[in-house]
Amino acid sequence: MNIKILEQSVKSLFLKAQFKGNCLASGTGFLAKSPIGHVLITNRHIVTGRNNDTDELLSLTGGFPTELVISHNKKNVLGEWVTCTEPLYNQNNQPLWHEHPTLGSKADVVALPLTYTNEVELRTYNLDEGSSIPYPKPSDRVSVVGFPFGRSTGGGMAIWVTGFVASEQELPEPKFLIDSRTRPGQSGSPVIAQHNNGCTYIADDGTTKMIMGTITQFIGIYSGRINRESDIGIVWKASILKELVNSLS
Repeated sequence: MNIKILEQSVKSLFLKAQFKGNCLASGTGFLAKSPIGHVLITNRHIVTGRNNDTDELLSLTGGFPTELVISHNKKNVLGEWVTCTEPLYNQNNQPLWHEHPTLGSKADVVALPLTYTNEVELRTYNLDEGSSIPYPKPSDRVSVVGFPFGRSTGGGMAIWVTGFVASEQELPEPKFLIDSRTRPGQSGSPVIAQHNNGCTYIADDGTTKMIMGTITQFIGIYSGRINRESDIGIVWKASILKELVNSLS
C-alpha cells in the first residue's frame, strides 16, 4: 500500500528533557544545517528547565535537565524511530548548546550540535523555505507541528495544530503572536504555513502571482503561551533562527 504523508509530519522530533535519566518534561525540536554540522533547534527553556523570562525552575522536582533524549527518524526506514541521548553540559559543566549571537539568553531559542547520528535520517528544515512569497499576515492560517502532552500520531509522527497569526510580522520585533490551541509539549515546534493547493498572492509591484503545487513556508519556532489562561502563543521569527545558525563556528 502506497501511503503519502507530508514530510513535515516527521521533521518534528519528540524530546524528553531528563535529569540523570529521570524525565522532567517533554518538548519538540527539529533539525537544521549549520556551519558546524547538523544541529537540533528547540527552545532555551527546554534545555535549561527554567522559565526564560523569570529564571524560575519549571519542574516541581526542583531538577534541571542534564540531557535530551531525541526520537530521530531511523535511517532509510520511514516510519521508524531511534532514540539518541545528547548531553547538555560538558565535563566542566559548561552548556553545550548555542544561544543567539546578540540576544543571548533573552531569546528562547538554542541550537544543540548533534553527536549521535549513525542510525539517523537527518530530515532538516531549510530556514529560508518559502521566503520568496509574503509571510502570513494577521488572520492568516499557520500550523504548529509538534507533540502536545507528549502525544503523537502514526508512531512518532507529530500532531498538526492550526491557528491564526495574531500580530503584525512586519514590526521590527524578534517574535510575533499566534492564536492557537497549543498545549505543553509543543514548545520547540516549527511553525509553518502549509499551502497544499498552491498559493496566490499580491507581489510588491501590485500584480497577482500564482504558484502551483504544495508549498511550505517556514515561519519560526513556537515557545509557549503568554499565560496559562490564554490561547495566544509566542513565535520566534525564522530570521532569529537564521542569525543563530549562521553565527555558529
